Amino acid sequence: MAIFQLKDGRAFDYISNDVASDTAILFHHGTPGECTGWQKWFSDLTNVGAIAASRPGYGLSDRRKGRTVASDIDDQSELLEFFGIKKFVSIGWSGGGPHAINMTRHPNCVGAITLAGVGEWGNKDLDFLEGMGPENHEEFGAALNGEADIENWMKKNFPAFANVQGSELIESFGGLIGDADKKALTPEVAEEDAKSFRRALSKGYYGWLDDDLAFVQSFGFNLGEIDKPVLVWQGDDDFMVPRAHSEWLAKHIPTAKLNFVPGHGHISLGESYRSEIIGQAIGMLNIF
Repeated sequence: MAIFQLKDGRAFDYISNDVASDTAILFHHGTPGECTGWQKWFSDLTNVGAIAASRPGYGLSDRRKGRTVASDIDDQSELLEFFGIKKFVSIGWSGGGPHAINMTRHPNCVGAITLAGVGEWGNKDLDFLEGMGPENHEEFGAALNGEADIENWMKKNFPAFANVQGSELIESFGGLIGDADKKALTPEVAEEDAKSFRRALSKGYYGWLDDDLAFVQSFGFNLGEIDKPVLVWQGDDDFMVPRAHSEWLAKHIPTAKLNFVPGHGHISLGESYRSEIIGQAIGMLNIF
């Protein structure tokens, strides 16, 4: 773990695998989340760089009030320049999905992979909340009412995740997870995830709050203009980001390919297909 100082003076919390390479995989965590949640993915990457940063307001990263999905490219680009990365693949899970896709606008990005990534709010052909668990309906409903309402929601709800233990995680998720994710949350996985949630929210809830506000507006870039490959992974037992979101992304990104995996949920997807996903990213780096 390290802190990178951005040009505007903000702290940017990140981890890397310390591989000396000008090619890398850039990881984007979920909502809520932070960089160390990707640590277990780094063990399969010994010949290529691996970098993950905590979005502003999460972990030890300073807040960037008013940020959008599109604006995240600014901070990430500074970090990539610091590492001297000339070619990279961007991978994002859940709330990190659109942030990963956003990086295809970077000239050195050769492709992106999104794992149960959220779709774009405000489009007639995507009912954003349909199929989500009741907790998400309440959360995004508050975000739609503005910053004051979502902050009140955070004050009430974030402590449960800021202090969560692995043994409490399934109960804390409530209606947001189904059978596949409950099975995937073994004691070891649950404790790893709980530790990441605690670190993500250790300085407060503003990273989570700003993510929510970013997701109830347009991404800020045009999916139809993407000309680099995008692989979209999704299961059908997902109540955090339902199947319709990934189908919508695949429909609106000209270069997208949907990897639909029946019977998998929001968490089980990455736990079960980590090696295949890493293999796809390495393949992109080798081709381009």
